Amino acid sequence: MLYLIRDHLFPVLVFLHALLAGVPPNDGHGRFTRLRHYRVARVARLPPPIRESSGLAAADSAGQVWTHGDGGTAATLYRAGLDGRLRGALPLAPLPNRDWEELTRDPAGRFYVGDFGNNGNDRRDLAIYRLTRGAGGVRVDTIAFRYPDQTAFPPVAARRHFDCEAMVFYRDSLHLFTKDRSPAHRTRYYVVPARPGRYVATLRDSLRLRTLVTGAALSPDGRRVALLGYGGLFILDGPPGPRLFSQPKTYRRLPTTGQAEAVLFLEERELVLSNERGQLFRVNRRSPGL
Repeated sequence: MLYLIRDHLFPVLVFLHALLAGVPPNDGHGRFTRLRHYRVARVARLPPPIRESSGLAAADSAGQVWTHGDGGTAATLYRAGLDGRLRGALPLAPLPNRDWEELTRDPAGRFYVGDFGNNGNDRRDLAIYRLTRGAGGVRVDTIAFRYPDQTAFPPVAARRHFDCEAMVFYRDSLHLFTKDRSPAHRTRYYVVPARPGRYVATLRDSLRLRTLVTGAALSPDGRRVALLGYGGLFILDGPPGPRLFSQPKTYRRLPTTGQAEAVLFLEERELVLSNERGQLFRVNRRSPGL
């Protein structure tokens, strides 16, 4: 029954949500405009064992990405082509995968794995694992953190703001965007240092998007942030920082991508998405007349 809901009924709900939610409201940060002239096309399906893709990061080879499964799957990063073929794997056991939800890289090539999925809003062991590859194998460092505004584990349903599935690296920090499970669906923007230690995250801002945020990506030039939600893609035209949510913003409905979970910029105006069924989609700019 659970597989029936995930594979058949949930994509229908996402489709209906995309049609009904409309453009996000102006909550004091400025209006969203429609992201025009972008085409969305399914390009491949990832092979087992990476059918449930929950994070995406760029690979060193063109046309390839790194990805991983979410909680309960193997503690492994997989390298796959955009044609859906498995090209390599990086086993990380005994590193735990309690609920891996996001993957990003820094300019030095280190990976950051977000083990911060928190469906019940009751976790006290939120962590980001920094992976440094070398001749002797993979070094794992832990960035442990908590939210400054969470005082109950779990809080009441109307205050369950502390799930997270979206993260980017920028300069010396990791920028997190929450999956707000309260009725407001207002994503909160936190910052954590990108170095090992225990931290209280810094709350930067919040923005109402009318959907659950499931992924984030930073453009290659560092000037645009993409947030992925159920049924929608949001582009913020500004680098991560205190004024990010006040920068010009665009929005595109994604009614046919199902339960999309991860997003990655391939180029400045081309992105790839993945969903929980292992499907890959390209989102790219087309000529205005097409």
